[in-house]
Amino acid sequence: MDIHEYQAKEVLSNFGVTVPDGALAYSPEQAAYRAREMGGERWVVKAQVHAGGRGKAGGVKVCDSDAAIQEATEGMFGKKLVTHQTGPEGKGIYRVYVEAAVPIDREIYLGFVLDRTTQRVMIVASAEGGMEIEDISANRPDSIVRATVEPAVGLREFQCRQIAFKLGVEATLVQQMVRTLQGCYRAFTELDATMVEVNPLVITSDNRVIALDAKMTFDDNALFRHPQISELRDKSQEDPRESRAADRGLSYVGLEGNIGCIVNGAGLAMATMDTIKLAGGEPANFLDIGGGATPERVAKAFRLVLSDKNVQAILVNIFAGINRCDWVAEGVIQALKEVQVDVPVVVRLAGNNVEAGQKILAQSGLPIIRATTLQEAAERTVGAWQSDASQTTLKAVS
Repeated sequence: MDIHEYQAKEVLSNFGVTVPDGALAYSPEQAAYRAREMGGERWVVKAQVHAGGRGKAGGVKVCDSDAAIQEATEGMFGKKLVTHQTGPEGKGIYRVYVEAAVPIDREIYLGFVLDRTTQRVMIVASAEGGMEIEDISANRPDSIVRATVEPAVGLREFQCRQIAFKLGVEATLVQQMVRTLQGCYRAFTELDATMVEVNPLVITSDNRVIALDAKMTFDDNALFRHPQISELRDKSQEDPRESRAADRGLSYVGLEGNIGCIVNGAGLAMATMDTIKLAGGEPANFLDIGGGATPERVAKAFRLVLSDKNVQAILVNIFAGINRCDWVAEGVIQALKEVQVDVPVVVRLAGNNVEAGQKILAQSGLPIIRATTLQEAAERTVGAWQSDASQTTLKAVS
């Protein structure tokens, strides 16, 4: 789960990280009022969307008057901000963050991620802040500083000092850098984050170390331990299909193809999508119904997949271990009876109670295409989609 910049700054501030003065606004008038409350002569207005690259896309404006703030925010509210991370559809701007401008002397990149190879938290930093880490890695790889944290002892002060010295931070500012690094690490570990990124972390001309921007991503599976974090979720920034799936306990990722996938297990889902591609099709989604594939759960999965208007065929691929194939078969039949399904449906079952599941499908009287292997299922799904598309084209021509 991602959160907004202003939320990430509030979280990090609670762990001792210094952030600029700022306030949230939901209208141009409120944005100007927030600036007057803070005082000062210059402010930065930032669109709050779950995406990077806001500045290049016009989502960050520096203003020096009430009129400039209102003009900048009127051009943001209700609009779609399109960046390299949002895709062409963009993300809606419904709130802005008004922040007091700070005198920047240096910019540093700072990130905390989980390195799955070493099973450790890795700190990635660079003296080339204000750039995307991908650009830094490609253009200035020598500037990147990496350090892994031993979980048994946590992030120690000597490691923070080493990072600060490698980044060329002045000796008088090292202790502030230590406090910032340790605050970010504590937020990462104590709140089950999967990423903490401060870009840029700035050193000001009056010798302060400040997090000028912040992003945080959290492990969805650990949110039950942190209700104060789960409350920060903003569904307006999420794919509505993925939001509906999460609310129903399903794992869903929308893609751009036209063959819907209903699968149990992430590995099987990946294999299914690959096989569809090899058969000449394009998957429309990644949908993992998990271990409890009850009839009700399968029916919910069908409704979710069919909510995507691009879906022109559905492949159900279940390998039953904890699941039971007869439950899945009942769920498919229940879904086809309750939901208007106008696309071909291919079902491949294997594992626990497979004979009973196949029998239920065969006796249902419904137009279900059955398959015994994954390759056969993918080929029949792509073939059914192509045949259905051809018939639709012929009808349109005639």
